[in-house]
Amino acid sequence: MAMVDWQRIWNDDGRINRYTVIRIIAFAISFPYRLIITFRNWLFDKNIFAVVKLPCPVISVGNITAGGTGKTPCVIMLARMLQSHGFKPAILSRGYGSKNTKSVNIVSDGKNILVDSKTAGDEPFLMAQSLNSIPIIIGPQRIKTGREAITRFGANVLICDDAMQHRQIFRDINLVLLDSQDTLANDYVLPRGKLREPIAGLKRASALMLTRTDETPKTDNIKKILSQIGDIPIFTSVHKIQDVIKGDYSDNWPISNLAGKKVCAFCGIGKPDSFRKSLLAARANILSWDTFPDHHNYNLAELEIIKNKYYSYEADLIITTQKDVMRLQNFADLLSIIYMMRIEMEINPSRESFDTFILDRLTSAVINPVRP
Repeated sequence: MAMVDWQRIWNDDGRINRYTVIRIIAFAISFPYRLIITFRNWLFDKNIFAVVKLPCPVISVGNITAGGTGKTPCVIMLARMLQSHGFKPAILSRGYGSKNTKSVNIVSDGKNILVDSKTAGDEPFLMAQSLNSIPIIIGPQRIKTGREAITRFGANVLICDDAMQHRQIFRDINLVLLDSQDTLANDYVLPRGKLREPIAGLKRASALMLTRTDETPKTDNIKKILSQIGDIPIFTSVHKIQDVIKGDYSDNWPISNLAGKKVCAFCGIGKPDSFRKSLLAARANILSWDTFPDHHNYNLAELEIIKNKYYSYEADLIITTQKDVMRLQNFADLLSIIYMMRIEMEINPSRESFDTFILDRLTSAVINPVRP
């Protein structure tokens, strides 16, 4: 099953002559999953399941699809913006893929990173590497981690990473990201389709953020989504390459330095094609290209194969994503020869309107608090 091309299954339009045994099995599983998630949402909508309101505003950054939409660069961008306006944000994450067994675990206290990447998970660890003076806390229950952020660090606004479906905590802003490249050829939920919940769940969104809009967007997909969400703000963004930096942080280049370089590239992210497109846009000469599942934990044998390609092809460098490097912290020898591409989210065309929307909502939440 590890070799199943789930993107191809998810992008199938449902014609019967394209079905395989795996598609049929996936459909059989997705039907009860859809019933369960729909019933769960109904229980929250009817206030049968309790929602807890914490004593400071909460912003959720999430999505309704599996795979990468750019949540991590969005959370980093949002945290920096709030900090620049005098807020004391803290980031709460479940820590997907982490080895954390505690109900509350401090990844960063804002000054020091307190756990390793395996304990933190690659995305919280990446955020801890990228942000200063912003606590990052992981745990399965964001109510507990949120209270810890408030009492221990004096946080006055909480950013919940990947929390669209985590409805136990009340959020003042529900920011939902959608990759403008997603086809959403069908409306199936996991595992038959890529939806975490039916598209109707977008009605809970306070605002929609379309990501990767510098690439040709799937306009039919966007029209379908817009028909579901009603009259809410819609922002657009691009993933801008920040620089290329060595895995041990001993060297960094502007992206222009990749032009003409012979590279051996690999990644284990939700949207590997986006990384490949970035390399091609930078005019890198890709000699080898290896992809792995999202959040893949690399072993020595896999990395040795990549390193051997680097030497045998006489490449200029090995390159991967910043997220992947977070999972390579125990391979010091490799970090000294590998480079990572760092990206950041850029609101385009109007960053000012996005900031105003967030700040106005936070002001309203403080002046006129809403009870769940």
